[in-house]
Amino acid sequence: MALYHILILALVQGITEFLPISSSGHLILTSQVLGWPDQGLVIDVAVHVGTLIAVMLYFWRDVWEMTIGLLGMMRGRSNRGGRLALLVILATVPVIIAGYFGKSFIETHLRSVEVIAWATLGFGILLWIADKIGMTVHRVEHLRWGSALFIGLMQVLALIPGTSRSGITMTAARFLGMERADAARFSMLLSIPTIVGAGVLSGYDLYKSEDMALGWDAGIAAALSFITAIVAIWALMQWLRHAGFGIFVLYRILLAGGLLYWIYA
Repeated sequence: MALYHILILALVQGITEFLPISSSGHLILTSQVLGWPDQGLVIDVAVHVGTLIAVMLYFWRDVWEMTIGLLGMMRGRSNRGGRLALLVILATVPVIIAGYFGKSFIETHLRSVEVIAWATLGFGILLWIADKIGMTVHRVEHLRWGSALFIGLMQVLALIPGTSRSGITMTAARFLGMERADAARFSMLLSIPTIVGAGVLSGYDLYKSEDMALGWDAGIAAALSFITAIVAIWALMQWLRHAGFGIFVLYRILLAGGLLYWIYA
């Protein structure tokens, strides 16, 4: 793959992964609109790995607290960090199961512009509704087991390109009354095990293929997406402390409208 292809894909991934606008949908659209062959799931996951490193660095205190907390719980010590880690794990289980059994169907039938357009529109409107009617009274520390499972079940919908994993989990969190910044925080922590699982599976596929050129491409893509993701995370967290999701909903509606016009007109 040409270096400038990788650069553009990494920039798209880094900017869109944690914004509620669908990174996977933008990656597919970038290739199709520019007339490139689909980069495939290995490059997709490589840029996700770059963003994984970024989110773990930005939220290093939460990651450290969850790690120490889990170790403490193994020794019979109940603590806040361990509880948060278990909530993240619980919310991850549904998408792991759905992704494992639905991987072939997703790759074959759902990576189309039409699917992306309707998902971008529909789930964008759902985010707007949740942000308008959702209260802002709960923080991550107030999250209960049933609420975490609800967010996890909603995350399954992110397997549809255009839905946005961060968008649908933030939508679910806002319906539950979580503050906007905390909804984003839990969504980003929830991305860690999801991306790790996808990275391991695609890394194994890459190992079996023995395609070293693809391996170098994936490494460059991961590094570039890491840099842009750090900036995007910081910007999103600053924005949500003072404003809502309206700007992202507007972007989704405009993007979906343009895509639907392109498809049907």
